[in-house]
Amino acid sequence: MLSKTLPLIWLSVASVAQAEIGVQQVATGFERPVWVGQPKGIGDKLWVIEQAGRVWIVDAKSGQRSEKPFLDIVSDVSRKGNEEGLLGLAFASDFPKTGRFYVNYTDRTPNKAVTRIARFTANPATLETDPATKEVLISVEQPYRNHNGGWIDFGPDDKLYTGLGDGGAANDPQGNGQNLGSYLGKILRIDVSGEKGYQTPPDNPFVKEAGALPEIWSWGLRNPWRCSFDRKTGDFWIGDVGQNVLEEINALPKGKASGANFGWRLREGDIATPQVGGEKPAKAVEPVFVYKRGNGKLEGFSVTGGYVYRGPIRELEGRYVFGDYQSKRVFSFVLKGGKATDIEDHTETMQPEGGKLGYLASFGEDNEGNLYVVDHGGPVYRVVEK
Repeated sequence: MLSKTLPLIWLSVASVAQAEIGVQQVATGFERPVWVGQPKGIGDKLWVIEQAGRVWIVDAKSGQRSEKPFLDIVSDVSRKGNEEGLLGLAFASDFPKTGRFYVNYTDRTPNKAVTRIARFTANPATLETDPATKEVLISVEQPYRNHNGGWIDFGPDDKLYTGLGDGGAANDPQGNGQNLGSYLGKILRIDVSGEKGYQTPPDNPFVKEAGALPEIWSWGLRNPWRCSFDRKTGDFWIGDVGQNVLEEINALPKGKASGANFGWRLREGDIATPQVGGEKPAKAVEPVFVYKRGNGKLEGFSVTGGYVYRGPIRELEGRYVFGDYQSKRVFSFVLKGGKATDIEDHTETMQPEGGKLGYLASFGEDNEGNLYVVDHGGPVYRVVEK
């Protein structure tokens, strides 16, 4: 069941924003795009990931893509499972100078599903990448071919964070979410400032705990599909895909997610996971928002985490914007007192001119705080004020 306060929260959907929020197509024609963004110091270009293993550079104004891919590792990337592929991209803060960037993908290891976290180096002048520059930093074998997570980004502390799912199947049969001896079902945090490899930050929460992997930053996640740091406050947000009952959004103030246990598999959203769940783990973190799985207007089946909006649209300022992959709906809310308030459904006004939003693979953000919507069917849209 939903939390007791949820029906009251949903009543605020009726509140009317002063501006009508829409979308404007930036580019289209991509094959299963899953991410859009740009490095610091570059404002006239966007980078778009295709799940099969290519990354394209797009002119932010005209939408014209580069003649050659920025990165092409199709030969390394597995698409055997529907959720596998090239799933995440993160640029070093000094990318315009060094060309260093990081990706999260599932590779073609025979008869296995393996997540790789790898570093590449592009030519800063030509913005082309030689695949031979690949340096694999972390490899994690997945017991099944779903729940790969895939998010990767730098935090306000310039450390590299990565989200991994619980390894798949259903109900986390191996108990990875609550096992600090497994990378699965976790957020990892590493220091990649050195020339080669990585270091484990000494202030990671489990560095000195026997049996725990030192790279783990937080745990108890099922399939974190898109996380983000608020560019203004540094607060950390997670969209975690549910099992059969609830989808959830987690949020913690800057630095407070260190060591946080989000409860899976014992907890689905804010309830005990049906059949396999139980009491909350010690110091478990409750989600700031849950919604029921279903076909209703305010329901869905697979949350796509988003961003706290920090762009030019005044009415969206400070609102967390997210969506649902399967229901193709877009929502936003304001976080107050650790809970979601003033829920708004933007789905109707955010339909593109002459078309409809498809499966919501991801949201993206540029250096000006503009928000983007990635349609898994091919288009990328910018959120605008009508």
